[in-house]
Amino acid sequence: MTTKPLNAPVLPAQPTPEDKAPVAAARVTIRGTAKTARRFTVPRSVRRAAGPVGLVLLWFITSATGVLPESVLASPVDVIRQAVELTKDGELPRAIAASGRRAAIGFLIGTSVALVLSLVAGLFRLGEDVIDSSMGMFRAIPWVGLIPLFIVWFGIEETPKIALVALGVTYPLYFNIYGGIRSTDAQLVEAARMMGLGRLGLIMYVILPSALPGALVGLRYALSTAWLALVFAEQINADAGLGYLMSNAQQYFRTDVIVLCLVVYALLGLACDFAVRILSRRLLTWRANFEGEA
Repeated sequence: MTTKPLNAPVLPAQPTPEDKAPVAAARVTIRGTAKTARRFTVPRSVRRAAGPVGLVLLWFITSATGVLPESVLASPVDVIRQAVELTKDGELPRAIAASGRRAAIGFLIGTSVALVLSLVAGLFRLGEDVIDSSMGMFRAIPWVGLIPLFIVWFGIEETPKIALVALGVTYPLYFNIYGGIRSTDAQLVEAARMMGLGRLGLIMYVILPSALPGALVGLRYALSTAWLALVFAEQINADAGLGYLMSNAQQYFRTDVIVLCLVVYALLGLACDFAVRILSRRLLTWRANFEGEA
């Protein structure tokens, strides 16, 4: 029998698992009650408008102080005054209507051509062999450089203007739809076939929904390209439209009218882009997207 020495140190009792549980719970509870300060964030609408508003303010200040002479660029006040005058005369609304009609007709033609070509090339290997290489070759040709050839082919009336817009719309739509079709998950296609879907059902319910995000991106590019092509197209002997106003203003060095027409082009393009963004949110509700970190 062993006896414990009288001067032996007394060791503290080791806590059991049952004793540790309340301590851990208490620690968790204490951390959970800590208050975090709410960070003030500027609304996204204000942040998105900060850039354009800042540029306009800078433009106004440089014009008012004489740093930017009127012979180089008219002031925002002159541009707004000219917009009011042309609107009262009805000249600006007529120009917007004429340009919008050309852009709409060219966009519809280009969209139809791009949709047919991309579906044939994306769904069938033979179509890819025949169409895709040719589209890649034609895309390398600057479509603005085809204006003299269009004048020879179609004359100087409305046809070459609409054809130029249609050509500018075709390329971005074709390549984005074609890329969206070919980026469809092969395992998803195989699973759909195992479930008994035929070729038409496979295209309608698997391939086309998978290509929809790319098609919407192409639609945004196509709309912006349509207005860009219209700027060049309306320089071809136009008698109406925003390009016609710009050509007349160029002859008399009216920078206020030129800037006004450019602003109208930009606003029309921005409105089309906004409409496509809303359409994308409606059609892609099933798709979880990364929207950036706060």
